Amino acid sequence: MSRFGDVLNNIIIRQAGDGDLYNRIFVVSAYSNVTNWLLEHKKTGEPGIYDLFARGLGYSKALDELIGKLIVINRGMKEIKLDLDAADDFISQRVDQARNYLVSLEEVKASGYVDKQNILLAAREILASIGEAHSAFNSVNILENHGINATFVDLCGFNDTEYLTIDQRIHKAFSGLDFSGTIPVATGYTKGTEGIMREFDRGYSEVTFSKIATEVKADEAVIHKEYHLSSADPAIVGVKHSKPVGTTNFNVADQLADIGMEAIHPKASKPLEVAGINIRIKNTFEPDHPGTLISRDYCGNESKVEIISGTDQVVAFEVHDPFMVGQVGYDMNLMKVLQRHGISYILKATNANSITMVVWEKDMSEAMLTELRGLYHQVSIKEVALVCALGTNIAQPGSLAKASTALAEKKINIEAVSQSLMQVNMQFVIRREDYREAIIALNNALCGQG
Repeated sequence: MSRFGDVLNNIIIRQAGDGDLYNRIFVVSAYSNVTNWLLEHKKTGEPGIYDLFARGLGYSKALDELIGKLIVINRGMKEIKLDLDAADDFISQRVDQARNYLVSLEEVKASGYVDKQNILLAAREILASIGEAHSAFNSVNILENHGINATFVDLCGFNDTEYLTIDQRIHKAFSGLDFSGTIPVATGYTKGTEGIMREFDRGYSEVTFSKIATEVKADEAVIHKEYHLSSADPAIVGVKHSKPVGTTNFNVADQLADIGMEAIHPKASKPLEVAGINIRIKNTFEPDHPGTLISRDYCGNESKVEIISGTDQVVAFEVHDPFMVGQVGYDMNLMKVLQRHGISYILKATNANSITMVVWEKDMSEAMLTELRGLYHQVSIKEVALVCALGTNIAQPGSLAKASTALAEKKINIEAVSQSLMQVNMQFVIRREDYREAIIALNNALCGQG
């Protein structure tokens, strides 16, 4: 969104197909870093304005500084015909509205009559919505100044007191719109009684996108990114050793999401999958490339690995107990501990008296480790990496042997391994320092990109 000139030329105008600009809906996210400023940095966790509100510190000054930053973003769009006066007025008023809501919430929080956590969740919703309102308003303004009819679909609900669910608000907003004569540009944030942030947190834009697509029964749901969904990370294996994935299915997309390589948020993809609406991932900066089509039933005719991916931001912990062997349901207590601490695991491997699990490093806590050590004979933890070989059809005899051989030839030891009967994902736990070399080795051996 921060390069909206490219979005305008490559997507809105160039990809109009037979010349019809309309019969499309655009759902926009915030400009780069804006949601990080409002909430916290998605990758580093650096606190934003939400943290100041939660701790009762000077968030009002931070909101003033935010207006200044957003106005600077506006200035960067003057050349693509953004009406700066209108854009500055809109975002200044929206931030001031948010400030008033936060002041009211602060007073309610101080009264002690309402659960503090509910107040904080409401504040998070209010702050999150600012970014998408900013980019959606600007997008409509720019389109109209280029002679394109556009409609600002503000799903943030700042100017109404209607008690609507997310689905009800989307249904009401799109009812009666004539898609043949205007381009609706909707905010990625949607206000709803259930709270979109409560349910989906930072994946809310794609959830709105998904719900709109299913509401209007879209022919196809297209996600525009700054890169292709590729057979391996070009930054690791090199551009010439990586290629766009032409076709895959929702199952593989879920596997990627599980290791943080989201083509689409898994909770956003499910309604589309159920409705039979295909997803297409396109590179904004290569508009003529067809991108990657994600469908419900696709399975490759040839048995092969299609994607190598992984993460070096995980840890493996293992519980060992000599009394585990032969006991039915022994790991139930372990799963309850993870549930209490709100942790979802990525991989689980077991033997007679040990259970190894891989989780995100950022989710691991001393409190959970302390609880585990009070329950089990021995608990160990290790910083690791996870590398995966994925495909819609990898049930070829020898695939696992080929992958393990490729790692062994580079003297990369496999600490743990997992593959289900579905055979769409082989997962290898390795030393963290071997991550990049493992990705290259698997890509060379399994994807034919060496």
